[in-house]
Amino acid sequence: MEAHGAGLRRVLVLIFCVTGIWAAYIYQGVLQETVSTKRFGADKKRFEHLAFLNLAQNVVCLVWSFIMIKLWSRSSSGGAPWWSYWSAGITNTIGPAMGIEALKYISYPAQVLAKSSKMIPVMLMGTLVYGIRYTIPEYLCTLLVAGGVSSFALLKTSSKTISKLARPNAPLGYGLCFLNLAFDGFTNATQDSITARYPKTSAWDIMLGMNLWGTIYNMVYMFGWPHGIGFEAVQFCKQHPEAAWDIFLFCLCGAVGQNFIFLTISRFGSLTNTTITTTRKFVSIVVSSLLSGNPLSAKQWGSVFMVFSGLSYQIYLKWRKMQRLQKKRKPM
Repeated sequence: MEAHGAGLRRVLVLIFCVTGIWAAYIYQGVLQETVSTKRFGADKKRFEHLAFLNLAQNVVCLVWSFIMIKLWSRSSSGGAPWWSYWSAGITNTIGPAMGIEALKYISYPAQVLAKSSKMIPVMLMGTLVYGIRYTIPEYLCTLLVAGGVSSFALLKTSSKTISKLARPNAPLGYGLCFLNLAFDGFTNATQDSITARYPKTSAWDIMLGMNLWGTIYNMVYMFGWPHGIGFEAVQFCKQHPEAAWDIFLFCLCGAVGQNFIFLTISRFGSLTNTTITTTRKFVSIVVSSLLSGNPLSAKQWGSVFMVFSGLSYQIYLKWRKMQRLQKKRKPM
């Protein structure tokens, strides 16, 4: 009975994690799309300064992580010092800003698909720079994702979707997304290096350090001179409180979503978290298509399924690899 009860609790916690991640990030996607495409107020103005979303996100997550550390952290020593995040903070400031700016040029579903192809630059860099050899199934995953993203980009976008974009420009939009992925790769590598040097560093410590530097860099960039874009963004929010509310909710969703990601990784591992976030991206595209007025053609849906088939196969390969490693570790 005890084992049955423990198993049931584990299933309920998993359902709780899935619900939390899906709810937080799907709604954040809706808000991101709303802020980037909606015309606010009687004057029907767009919110042009999308990079301001990153500063707002940094500030909210900085405060959130500080509160979480004070409430839940058991040890105040042994973690990475705050200054060690300065270099990762630079790429973590530039990369996401490019990803958000891409929404001026391509639709939200296109952005989600492009940002789902992180394995492509990773394998290219691994092959060309480090001489890493990958297996045929791994190349097949990459081929499916690359083919899906490429075909989606080449297919004609509906006039309704194009009319919502501030400045339609597919090559520039996809280019910004892939630069975002490149910067994210450096950020992740630097974070891994920091946690290797300081093993007692918690997820909240990383969140605090990254968002502290992100806040500093974005504040300097946006408010460092008299006509910085930060002043214009704040003025827009004063004139359009609805936009300010959407931005606040966008940031809050990001902070809450991080909670559920940390909980999922700690209880079920990174592979489960990858599976949940990958399926969440697919649902985000469906929600955008149905609720936000971004209709996709049958061929575009084919491209979407092609990308997520590749991602699903990649998850399966990781699961098989973990199973083999666990068998090797078991004593004879």
